[in-house]
Amino acid sequence: MRWDHLAENPATARDAALFGAEAVTTRTFDTPEFRGMTFHEIRAKSIVNRVPGASRMPFEWTVNPYRGCTHACVYCFARRTHSYLDLDTGHDFDSQIVVKVNAPELLRRQLASPRWRGEHIAMGTNVDCYQRAEGRYRLMPGIIAALRDHANPFSILTKGTLILRDLDLIRQAAEVTEVGISVSVGFTDQELWRTVEPGTPAPERRLDIVRAFADHGIGCGVLMAPVLPFLSDHPDRLRDTVRAIAASGATSVTPLVLHLRPGAREWYMAWLESHHPHLVRRYERLYAEGAYAPKWYQRQVTRQVHELAEEFGMGPRRAGLPRRLAPPEPAPAEQAPDTAPTQLTLL
Repeated sequence: MRWDHLAENPATARDAALFGAEAVTTRTFDTPEFRGMTFHEIRAKSIVNRVPGASRMPFEWTVNPYRGCTHACVYCFARRTHSYLDLDTGHDFDSQIVVKVNAPELLRRQLASPRWRGEHIAMGTNVDCYQRAEGRYRLMPGIIAALRDHANPFSILTKGTLILRDLDLIRQAAEVTEVGISVSVGFTDQELWRTVEPGTPAPERRLDIVRAFADHGIGCGVLMAPVLPFLSDHPDRLRDTVRAIAASGATSVTPLVLHLRPGAREWYMAWLESHHPHLVRRYERLYAEGAYAPKWYQRQVTRQVHELAEEFGMGPRRAGLPRRLAPPEPAPAEQAPDTAPTQLTLL
C-alpha cells in the first residue's frame, strides 16, 4: 500500500512509496460487526481538503476522516480513491479502511491557523463519516466540537444512524454557526436496498434521523441519491420514495441520478451482470458517453421528483449547503400582528 501522500511526515523522493509499521498501525477486530475488515490507522498530514476546481460540488472544502467505506454501496463514486493506495476498488474499498486517527486534533489546529478564513466545510461527501468504523474510533465528536468551538459553518451528508449519537453536539454547533444536515435515501425498496447498499441502515431507519433532528428543531434535507436507472426510477417507485421522505418531515428533497466514474463503473456493472443481466446492454447505451446519464434523462427524473415533492408539500432545494438558523422570535409585545415566525432557509 502507498501511504506517502497521507502521512504526517511524507516520504522523501528516495523511498516515496511505502511506510513502515512505525507510521501505519494495521488492526483487525474479531467481532461480528468488523469481521473480515482491516483498519489502517494513520496520522494524516492534513485534514481540510480543497475540492478540485472542476468539481460539480457546491462547496470548496471537505473533511474526510476515513478512506474506504463499510457501507459497501456498489455504486459509490469514491471507490477510485482506493486505487491510489494500490488497493482494488471492489472488496478492498469495502473492507480495507484507512482511519485518520489524528483528525480531530489536526482539524482543531487548522481551524486555529490565522490563514483559515472560516469557510464552510462539508463532510460525508466522499465516504460516509458515520460508517460502521466510527462506532469504534469516535472521530466525529472531536471534529464537531472543534467546528463548534471555532463557530465554523459545516454540513454533514450521511446514511449512518450513528449521527444520532452526536445530535447534542450538532445542536450546540447550530447555536453558534450555520449547520446543514442531509441524509441520503435514493429509494425505499427493501430488496433493492439489501443488494445494492448491504452495509447501510435500512432506508426507513435513515428517515428516522430526519425525524429525530426535526424533534430537536434542526431541519434535515434528503439527498435522493442515487436514482438507479431501470431499477428505482419507475414512477411508482419514485412516488413511494418521495412520499416516505415527505412523511419523515424532511425540509427538502434533491434527486441525483446515478453516475458511474471509473472504479465504481466496473464494480457496479459486475453487480448488474450478476443481479440484473437483462439491464446490462441498456446501461451500456445510457452511459455510452461517459460517467453521467444523458441530460434529458436527468431532467426527466428531476422534474418527476420535484412534481412529487410539490404534491406532498415539499420544495426542491440545493443539497450540501449550510442552513441559517432562524433568529429568536421577538416577545409577543414586540411582534407585529401579521409577522410569522422565520423559517429555516438555505444560503
